[in-house]
Amino acid sequence: MFTGIIECVGRVRAVESKAEDSRLWIDGELPWSEVKLGDSIATNGVCLTAVTLDARGFAADVSAESLRHSNLGALSPGARVNLERAMLANGRFDGHMVSGHVDGQARLLRRVSEGRSVVLWFEAPQSLLRYIAVKGSVCLDGISLTVNKVQGNQFSVNVVPHSSEQTTVAHWAQGQRINIEVDLVARYLERLLSPETGAGREEQSAQPAEGGINQQWLLEQGFSGHRSRGR
Repeated sequence: MFTGIIECVGRVRAVESKAEDSRLWIDGELPWSEVKLGDSIATNGVCLTAVTLDARGFAADVSAESLRHSNLGALSPGARVNLERAMLANGRFDGHMVSGHVDGQARLLRRVSEGRSVVLWFEAPQSLLRYIAVKGSVCLDGISLTVNKVQGNQFSVNVVPHSSEQTTVAHWAQGQRINIEVDLVARYLERLLSPETGAGREEQSAQPAEGGINQQWLLEQGFSGHRSRGR
């Protein structure tokens, strides 16, 4: 699990093609003495496993599946990548819950300066639009960002100067494809509320009606109609 708070910007040292997949060598300013073989490192938002370590960085194998769904296959030596080590269970939780399992790629349409920040507009794949909501979370190339607006198949995010300086955002070009991971909670909620899944077909009576969750459905499931007074 990751948080979407980038630790450093790394550089691709080498790309080795291996049959249908590849091996990436990544350099970066992480505390490599604290990293172990088998540790997970999010690279542009993709969870990769360190298979080799040295004083400069690490090597990781990238499967054909990851190459199809992310922009890692387009990387070449010298390319910048966002790096984040997996979150520790006893650490502070920042950003939002990021699994490192990229859902697809969004295309950068335009950059608009707004004060000292920059507003980025993206075109999202149709299959992912239902998970993107105003003020919801989205992960772009491993960066935890808040959705500002949603218009049709487009959405925008606001990036403050600090985030631009500490990540690859400043180098994103119009038309570039950026890895996107939608909110983890939204995906599971959709799955749990689906009539075909959730509690199972034998409990379909407990699933929301075609109109979705409403007051009548909540009452039928045992939720009280009385409001709590609070404190």
